[in-house]
Amino acid sequence: MFKKVLIAEDFQDTNQGIVNALKNKLHIPEIQEELYCDKAHTRLKVAEANNTLFDLLITDLSFKGSHVKRTLTSGEELIAVARNLHPNIKVIVNSMEDNPARINALFKEQKINGYVCKGRHGLIELVNAVQDVYANKVYMSPQINISDRNTVFELDEFDVLILKELENGLSKKEISNKLKLQNISPNSESSIDKKISKLFDEFGAKNSTSLISKLIRKGKI
Repeated sequence: MFKKVLIAEDFQDTNQGIVNALKNKLHIPEIQEELYCDKAHTRLKVAEANNTLFDLLITDLSFKGSHVKRTLTSGEELIAVARNLHPNIKVIVNSMEDNPARINALFKEQKINGYVCKGRHGLIELVNAVQDVYANKVYMSPQINISDRNTVFELDEFDVLILKELENGLSKKEISNKLKLQNISPNSESSIDKKISKLFDEFGAKNSTSLISKLIRKGKI
């Protein structure tokens, strides 16, 4: 079983529930927790410097804003920096998000190892996910279905938000700045660039104008 686990979750009660479940059910000896992505990133960097790497990262996707200035504002951004520091770290996302399109993107683009949808049986599922991921299996909450292509390619709210701003003539940098002002995450220019590139690939578009035209014709926006 994993020896060292990092949990990134912005609700203390949720954090404690996860810690208790993993310790009582799986007897993981070292579990660290953080409420903010930046602090979780710091723990990852310290672990790398000391050559005491984490085996597993469990993270939410959405983190509430605070008075403290943040560099990393979402689980996706935390996963990206974790992968840069430690390419072999296992990652399980534990989130309320149930949109198959976004979840599918996490597996395809972020290369996550497991996805748990928070709910009535969330902690039980999370324990099962940790066991499966440790055994080099992929875990997906039973209620999530990403096998239907029509569902997978459904635009989520964040996709539509970015597309509307592109339609209004904003650049990726301008969209990034606008999202930061509105405290919407993810909001980094690189995250927006990846999202737009994914949409280009999925809808066979070569540029933003072509993409918008195709989606309007399909009735997507």
